[in-house]
Amino acid sequence: MSGRTYLGMPAFPEAAGPATRDARLRRNLRHATGTIRAKRAGAVAELPDWAELRAAGAAVKDRTLRHLDHYLEQVEEAVTAAGGTVHWAVDADEANRIVTSLVRATGEREVVKVKSMATQEIGLNAALEEAGIRVCETDLAELIVQLGDDLPSHILVPAIHRNRGEIRDIFRERMGRWGRPAPEGLGDDPAELAEAARLHLREKFLRAKVGISGANFMVAETGTLVVVESEGNGRMCLTLPETLISVVGIEKVVPTWRDLEVFLQLLPRSSTAERMNPYTSMWTGTAGAGGADGPRDFHLVLLDNGRTDALADTVGRQALRCIRCSACLNVCPVYERAGGHAYGSAYPGPIGAILTPQLRGTTTELDASLPYASSLCGACYEVCPVAIDIPRVLVHLRERVAEGGEATVRGQRTTVRPARGHAAERAAMRAARWTLDHPGALRAGQRLASRTRRLHPRRLPGPGRAWTASRDLPAVPAESFRHWWQRTRGAGSARTEGEGR
Repeated sequence: MSGRTYLGMPAFPEAAGPATRDARLRRNLRHATGTIRAKRAGAVAELPDWAELRAAGAAVKDRTLRHLDHYLEQVEEAVTAAGGTVHWAVDADEANRIVTSLVRATGEREVVKVKSMATQEIGLNAALEEAGIRVCETDLAELIVQLGDDLPSHILVPAIHRNRGEIRDIFRERMGRWGRPAPEGLGDDPAELAEAARLHLREKFLRAKVGISGANFMVAETGTLVVVESEGNGRMCLTLPETLISVVGIEKVVPTWRDLEVFLQLLPRSSTAERMNPYTSMWTGTAGAGGADGPRDFHLVLLDNGRTDALADTVGRQALRCIRCSACLNVCPVYERAGGHAYGSAYPGPIGAILTPQLRGTTTELDASLPYASSLCGACYEVCPVAIDIPRVLVHLRERVAEGGEATVRGQRTTVRPARGHAAERAAMRAARWTLDHPGALRAGQRLASRTRRLHPRRLPGPGRAWTASRDLPAVPAESFRHWWQRTRGAGSARTEGEGR
């Protein structure tokens, strides 16, 4: 199977068009996100100190990001002392080269893999397949996506866009090409589908010599990595292979075990609506001699790939707090209608709309369109367990796209040019600023708009056509508020009221 990537995707509005017209996809998304959203609300309501936990999580992340260089050096020292090897990757290409060379050094041509957003971000599967190394996804949803030659569309549930019937058909048609085939007469009952996946994956776990993972957290004081999951496949990948390679974004570090305790309460309730993840796997370096569970050879690849550029942005850096819970996706009206593929990134939904343009820049048509993939309703901020003000960052990035300005790109402070296609927007904003600065011109414009209101179209022409394609142009009132006030209250009554106060 070829490694699917998001490269070459069009801008968000164009990519989202087919998805919004797909009735089955919208039905799948509406049912799944609605169910997860309701369960999460119940789980969060059980904690009377949820607001305090949320504030604590944000504070820990902000403190860590301010001193990230110190904590990363602490991680490297602790992992090395525990028998592991640390590699630093400045971008996706370097990370892929490191992992590929490490797998080749083992002589193996097949690896098992834990669900990992970082490896999706860098396109690791495609890079390994190009090098002749077969990658076997072991998370159930990721397995569905891989067998279907598809792309993930959700952070927590990558196959959220598929229903049970589609999954059954994928297992029947594709599972045998990768190993043990699906049982004869496989139905679409969830228990049957899970059992088929379990039997298929068990053979791969037992013969795997190399495992690849990410990590939800890294504890700096001990060099311990943490993976939380609900199926047990992660623990199999982390304990059975002789060699373990973990690709982890540099923002995943937390200073101490006490800090970790905060996030192990925030993450499960916000993601799977569980009080605690069924499997919380932690490992420090190598297993060593004596038959202990765990790898004999452990490699940690610390991934930058645009994160230090994001860190330099005092407004946008809060996106690096993200703990990948996906709560923002499940409340977003745009994601629910467009699905995850339209975002053209491993990170869909509101968090993807602010994280991807910071990691990749806004030079492409797709990345420049992502900050606009939002209604700015604010629901994402309300549910974020680490209080990322996503609407504020979206507006901040929209300003960068439309106006350009100072930004850090590949570690260098530079002036970013405005994205193409925003000249009319810039002209309109400048005209609005001039008008609001000149009250006489504003009054004249209001009078003219009121007197010509019968001639106004219901749809805007030119660049405004897209805005009015799905909404009516608001009707202009017969008179402005200023004129109404002067006519009904008058200067005399306003002065009298002022004297009465």
